[in-house]
Amino acid sequence: MDPVIVAGAGPVGLSLAVALARLGVPCIVLDETDGRDEVRPARTAVLRPDTAAFLARLGCAETLGSEGTRWAAWRTVQRRRLLDRVAFAATGALAVRTADADAAGHGAERGNDGAHAPLSPIHVPQHALARALRTALDHEPLVQVVPESRVIELTQDRDGVGIHTRGPKGTWWRGSYVVGCDGPRSTVRKLLDIRFPGRTAVERHAVAALRTELPWPGEALLHRAPPRRGAAGTGRAGVLGGTTGEVTARPLPDGVWRLDWLLPPGRDLVTPDALVARIRDTLAGWTEAGTGQGGTAAEGEGHAFRGGPAFGQGPGDAGNGSLVPAYELLDTGVHTVHHRLARRWRSGRAFLAGDAAHLLGALGTQGLDEGLRDAENLAWKLGVAWHHGASDALLDSYQTERRSAVAARLRAADQALPLLRDGGARGRLRGVVTAAGRGRTALLTDGHLGRGPLGAAPVYDRSPLAPAVAPPGAVRVDTVPGAPAADVTVTASDGSAVRLRERLGHGLLVVLVAPGTGVWDRKHWMSAGLMPRLADAVAALPLPAEILVAEHYPGAAAHTVLLIRPDGHLVTALAGVRAAELQACAERLCGDGTGDVPDAERETDPDGDTDRDTDRDRDRYREFTEEGLGGERGGAPGAGAGGAG
Repeated sequence: MDPVIVAGAGPVGLSLAVALARLGVPCIVLDETDGRDEVRPARTAVLRPDTAAFLARLGCAETLGSEGTRWAAWRTVQRRRLLDRVAFAATGALAVRTADADAAGHGAERGNDGAHAPLSPIHVPQHALARALRTALDHEPLVQVVPESRVIELTQDRDGVGIHTRGPKGTWWRGSYVVGCDGPRSTVRKLLDIRFPGRTAVERHAVAALRTELPWPGEALLHRAPPRRGAAGTGRAGVLGGTTGEVTARPLPDGVWRLDWLLPPGRDLVTPDALVARIRDTLAGWTEAGTGQGGTAAEGEGHAFRGGPAFGQGPGDAGNGSLVPAYELLDTGVHTVHHRLARRWRSGRAFLAGDAAHLLGALGTQGLDEGLRDAENLAWKLGVAWHHGASDALLDSYQTERRSAVAARLRAADQALPLLRDGGARGRLRGVVTAAGRGRTALLTDGHLGRGPLGAAPVYDRSPLAPAVAPPGAVRVDTVPGAPAADVTVTASDGSAVRLRERLGHGLLVVLVAPGTGVWDRKHWMSAGLMPRLADAVAALPLPAEILVAEHYPGAAAHTVLLIRPDGHLVTALAGVRAAELQACAERLCGDGTGDVPDAERETDPDGDTDRDTDRDRDRYREFTEEGLGGERGGAPGAGAGGAG
């Protein structure tokens, strides 16, 4: 079969190509650029645990560790008052609850082994991710990267696709499938004549990356309505002036921080003077006493405003007598957030992923996170299609699952935005807050930390690949079907103890919960008890699968068998070894047997674009984009998942 063509060489396209290569699927990556990624310290990504684990499996673990940062805590401050502090475990290991976390009320989570602190997101520059993924591709003989190749024409037939490119190596390429990962102005999307409706300039942020020392090393900060001084406080500094606002500070390695200031609505120009004045004013307000000279700029690549004391109001002075700590300005820019959702994510043998399919980013949500989830979801399905053939049901499930999840994320953000940015909407949206039992600050924190409807990993509980009804012998565990499986410690077939997420991406995982097996040598328990029957059942499955053993799993009794998809989402939990039920669920994952889904079930699918649902879905999204409040039908990401992603 012909290779899969990936159009676009950003982090989403590169990660998809690596994931496909690991599944034995050859790929051609068409890169519009010359293959050199611009170094932009102010362009960063915040990765949740599931997407960070996905990138680590692809070969980015060293980069995430050396060029990314896990935060020690997240602070939420209103004016001068500390409202909340969420303490993190630096590595995901057991951590003792801190007094501050206990006072905050939700700074830690409990597990079977005792008190846990939640795992911090990873904050990393995007150019570092792209470089790590390109390095991983260099070691994949199944992948060919073609630089300076711009897609200009796309054709497809029942056997494959044809892509015409322009550039030094412009030619026609033949592929089995094509995936458009070519960004917000996607040529693939336009050639497929797929509309991209939504909202423009939902939020705007002035962004700066600088090296300095702040009073809370290693901790990220959300500061709402910070006190303002000098020119920045009177409005004389340009569009950044005013009396209300919001600023976030997120650390990076080597003393670098990314600062984001929420800008007022409009398209007013952010001048260099205004931005530098705001930097100096913000740093002075955060520091008890000045510690040296004012800001200086680093020479080198980067966009927008570079400058030192000449742009400010004097070395070490914020303009009102407050001292400014020493800082080195590395990079600046203005980040405009749009909310858009492509009507369709699949058209025959062509797919959309990442920014080509969706744009989001308000209230701390992360577009790259969702793009990486697109890649992980699509990779294993294309792998099945390439090696074994696939029904339309399997390939359609990519759009049904991922588009529904992103649509729910957009709805949640659209409902929360008036509440968080417009105090006058409090009464109209009171139900949004009371239903979750949280205040406005907690909603915003959820978006930044990957919790709740704004941030938690999605739950594919209405997937066409899920069993239409619970199979006989199904039991409840703390993970609902369709949610990401808990990242417990498991024992692999070679006897090694690993985290469950480390084994994802190659095939199905079948996890037997067997307390006490850790004290026995593997050669004993592999041939005892349920294991021989389980091995026979797994060998008969239509997809490759690996057996793992866990000492415990949250909410699971002994001898529970978990079936987990290659992207980490739970299919079902069974009481003991039930070969027929495992077989039926695996066949369902291949797309077999999905034709018997009742019409009533299809009608409750919130955003899936089956042929019969297209008009209804279009109406719903028009309601979302034009009125600002989507319908309440359909599950938000994380619904029933019980916490963070």
